Amino acid sequence: MDIKILKEEDYLESLRLSEYAFQYSVPEEKIPARLEMLKTHKLLGIKDNSALAAKLHIIPLAVYMNGEVWDMGGIAGVATYPEYRRNGYVKSLIAEAIAQMEQEGQIVSLLAPFDFAFYRKFGWEILSNVKKVTIEKMNLKFLSSQLGSVKRNTKATHCEDIEEIYRKYSERFSGMLVRDTKWWKEHVYDDQSQAAVFYNTSKEAKGYVVFNVKDRKMDIKEMAALDHEARVGLWNFICQHDSMVDIVTVNLPLHDPFPYYLNQPKIKIEVMPYFMCRIVNAKKCLDKFPFHREADPIFIHLEDPFAAWNNGSYLIGNGEVKEYKAKEGSQCVNPPKRGIRLTINELSAILFGYKRPEELYELGLIKGTKQEVDQFETMIPQLKSAFYDFF
Repeated sequence: MDIKILKEEDYLESLRLSEYAFQYSVPEEKIPARLEMLKTHKLLGIKDNSALAAKLHIIPLAVYMNGEVWDMGGIAGVATYPEYRRNGYVKSLIAEAIAQMEQEGQIVSLLAPFDFAFYRKFGWEILSNVKKVTIEKMNLKFLSSQLGSVKRNTKATHCEDIEEIYRKYSERFSGMLVRDTKWWKEHVYDDQSQAAVFYNTSKEAKGYVVFNVKDRKMDIKEMAALDHEARVGLWNFICQHDSMVDIVTVNLPLHDPFPYYLNQPKIKIEVMPYFMCRIVNAKKCLDKFPFHREADPIFIHLEDPFAAWNNGSYLIGNGEVKEYKAKEGSQCVNPPKRGIRLTINELSAILFGYKRPEELYELGLIKGTKQEVDQFETMIPQLKSAFYDFF
C-alpha cells in the first residue's frame, strides 16, 4: 500500500474522516480555523484511488523530561473508514509515523489511546496515572486563614503568570507538555473556562486552578501549586464556592499531594491510566537520560519490532552509553550474554518514570539476573510521570 503525506487540498477530506470516525461535527463557521490548524501537523494517509481511506496525524510538540525539553511527536487522529478496516492500514501508518518521527528528530512520542492493549503492540506504554477527586459540599471546609490574594482570568485575559507556574510545576515531573501561549488559549481554555491565580503577600504567583462552574458543579480541569501556601490559598478559594456548588471535582497528577493535607482527606478518589508514551530513538534518549553515574556499568539488550534502529545492546555506565550496532535490523554483532533484556515498552515506562526496573522484573517483563536488575535499579533516579493535556 502507498502511504502519502497529505497536502492542503486533502485537509477537508481528512476532517470529514475524523468527524465520521470519532462521531462529532465541526460547525461550519469553525472549519476554516480547523483546516488552518492542520497546517502545523504532518498528515499521513492511504488512498483508495483518489478517496482517503485511512489517515494519521503527527503533531510536532515537546515535553519536559528531567528538567530538560525533549522534542516529541504527538500521534492523533488515527482513523479508517469501516469498509477499509482490518486491511493493515493503521499498522502501516503507525510504522511509517515512527520512521517519520525518527527522521524529524522527535525522540519520544505520546498519544491518547482508544485502547491501551492496541497501542502496546506498537511499542507505546502507559505514561502516567491521573486521579480524579470528588468532593461533596459538606467537605468544603476552609483550612487555616490565608494571606495572599487570588485573581481570576479568562482566555481573553490570560496572563504570563499562569504559564510560569505551569512551567515550574511541570519540571517536577516527566512527560508534561511544553506549552506556548497559543496552546493555552486553543487547548487549555474553553469558552467557559476561568483560571484563578494565587499570589502570596510578596505578589509572587505561586499556584493556579483552571475550572468551570455550571449546574451547581465546579469542575477543576487543572490544579498546580508550587508551595503549601499556594495549596492552602487555592483550596480556600475553592471553598468560597460553597454556596454555589454541590459537588467539586479535581483532576490531578497521581503524585500531587492533594487531598492528603485536607482536614478531611477521606473523599472519593478515582485513579486511572492516562496517555501513552514511546521512545522513538533509544540511543538519543539514553544519552540524554540522567543516570546515576556511580553505579557499575551494565548491558541492556533492547527489542523494538517497529523501529529497527533501536534493536541492539547498549552498555550504560561511566558517564556514557555505548551502542552495539544492530545487524540486519534485529541481531547484534557479538552481543554479550550478560545484562538485562527488555522491549521498547519497558524502557519507555522506566525512562518516563512510570515504572521501576524492579517492578517490571517482578512482573516478568524484564529478563536477567536479580543482581543485574538491582544494578540497573540503582542507576535510575526517582522520577514521577504526569500529563494534563489532550490532543
